[in-house]
Amino acid sequence: MAIAIVDYGMGNLHSVSKAVERLGDEPLVTGKREEILAADGIILPGVGAFGDAMEQLRATSLDKVMKEAAELGKPLLGICLGMQLLFSKSEEHGHHEGLSILPGQVVRFESGAYKVPHMGWNSLTFTKPEHPLFAGLQEGHVYFVHSYHVLPDQSSDLLAVTDYGRPVTAIVGRGNVHGMQFHPEKSGEQGMSLLGNFLALTR
Repeated sequence: MAIAIVDYGMGNLHSVSKAVERLGDEPLVTGKREEILAADGIILPGVGAFGDAMEQLRATSLDKVMKEAAELGKPLLGICLGMQLLFSKSEEHGHHEGLSILPGQVVRFESGAYKVPHMGWNSLTFTKPEHPLFAGLQEGHVYFVHSYHVLPDQSSDLLAVTDYGRPVTAIVGRGNVHGMQFHPEKSGEQGMSLLGNFLALTR
């Protein structure tokens, strides 16, 4: 199965590509509309700042491609910043409009007893344990690195949380669209199993 990994200049493309390969699927790193829409599934990675990422997506018209893919029902997974980009807006370094595929906003962690950025291994709590992303899995630890987190408008879009002084959005999903705030490809067996379950949805 061909899995398009969207190349817009701001993603950890190599590690995601290798993870998809290890799980038995064919990764295709591409920024071409036709190849993305022809793929069996799509992964939108992301490392860096929200505003810069949206600027890159718009400059390459990949913002439109992502919306088109979501509307066509293509299995789509946003990873880390890629998950945040799926939402309506972010307050990271100002106000920035997102892809608005899912309703909600990205906000900074409040300063307090917990360090920012949130960095390290944290346990997941499945809010919808029956979801196919969690097939065969127990709640386990995954690896986070982020200073901003998502507040979904719809609680029904929330699939898993982690605790960092408060419940923090870890996994979201609605229909064919999914997002993981952590890096599944860097999260050991638990992360690879979650990524594998997403890939299963593309088959």
